Amino acid sequence: MTGRRRTRSTSLPGLLTRHAKNGVLFAGTAVACAALLAGCGVVPGTTGGTGDDPITVMTWAPQGTKATNKPGMPAFARAYARWVNANGGINGRKLNVLTCNDHNDSVAAAKCARRAAKENVVAVVGSYSQYADSFFPSLEGAGIPYIGGYGITNAEFTSPLSYPVNGGQPALLAGLGSALAGCGPVALIRPDTIAGDQLPPLLDSGLKAGGHKPARDQRAAEDATEYDGHADLALRTTTTDPEDEGCVVPALGDRNGTFMDSFRRAREDYPDVRTATVLGSVDQTVIDATGGASGPYEGSYITGWYPVASDPRWDAMKRVIKAEAFDDNRIDPADAGVQTTWIAYTVFHKVVESLGDGEVTADTVTEALDDGLRISTDGLTPTLQWRFQAKLASVGFPRLVNANVTLQVVREGRLVSARKGFVDTTRTLENADVNY
Repeated sequence: MTGRRRTRSTSLPGLLTRHAKNGVLFAGTAVACAALLAGCGVVPGTTGGTGDDPITVMTWAPQGTKATNKPGMPAFARAYARWVNANGGINGRKLNVLTCNDHNDSVAAAKCARRAAKENVVAVVGSYSQYADSFFPSLEGAGIPYIGGYGITNAEFTSPLSYPVNGGQPALLAGLGSALAGCGPVALIRPDTIAGDQLPPLLDSGLKAGGHKPARDQRAAEDATEYDGHADLALRTTTTDPEDEGCVVPALGDRNGTFMDSFRRAREDYPDVRTATVLGSVDQTVIDATGGASGPYEGSYITGWYPVASDPRWDAMKRVIKAEAFDDNRIDPADAGVQTTWIAYTVFHKVVESLGDGEVTADTVTEALDDGLRISTDGLTPTLQWRFQAKLASVGFPRLVNANVTLQVVREGRLVSARKGFVDTTRTLENADVNY
């Protein structure tokens, strides 16, 4: 299944307005879930326990599919567990990481969540799935927190048991739109899926903040083998005035490379345009594979959640990879999924440390996060602290606590910082027209 709009999600655009209007219901839901757990005789995450009992968590992501794949996330999670256990565990407890393949499929995503509940995991950490409406009901019913999801769905910013470490697609697109406000016409090529439906208004919020018109919205199949027609249409849209250089924004995940193959062939017949996209659709590996300095991404603006991969703040993560997964080519330290998994496990590690010798269960992990625990990620994000009614609750993102992005650019074939430090997209998102 690809998530096309014929199976309309309840956690994406349609539910967004209801979440924004009825945010108070989530707090009640969280309390009700906690109260029901004891009555049902299920205490999630009891494998954490006390003493020498292992702490069991799960990480899931799609692998081996025709659309977006993130094999590095579960692979890194297992490497992280090996590293933790080789260094005495967390507060003396071993870390047990279960992994699951959601296959980019709503049924498989639900199975992963049900397995997490059955295995009594204390948290789902550093995961990717576009089927939040399939997996969150099981997690919420079992009281299992979802820490550091990739940020691909709106529900990750609304569920009371979600603790996102980045601003997801909302922040990336809003930040990119702001950076492209000086372009001529802008064309957005994005998946014809439920998750893809939320991208245009987010990009447009940034464009609008800079006084620019909305982008041309082009829906495309996320598993296509060529995009010749879409590339031609995007070029026609963005070259209406040869003196006003337009910008083409592909946001197709793993299919960005396929689009750029079509785009490279088609652009020879048109005036120059710039390309721009978000990290996750493009990284250094993709830039290298498409020609480096002579490729279509040269000069492109790319927004990311974190500092560039060469930043020394990633050194700790790279040491873990070198020690435990040096020859695992699934784990790329420049991949945004791997980086998100590192930050998510950093958060989880510090939560468990804060519990000392006490029980480590889904309930105690959730309580620590909900009680206002402030967590430093060593400069990779702002200090993280989750409050239900965050600044962006008014536009349907009550759990979005880190709206910062970094602006990067491809120069001489290398992805480098285009602007020092982070750009806060909170104000831009506050004005986004996302309730549709």
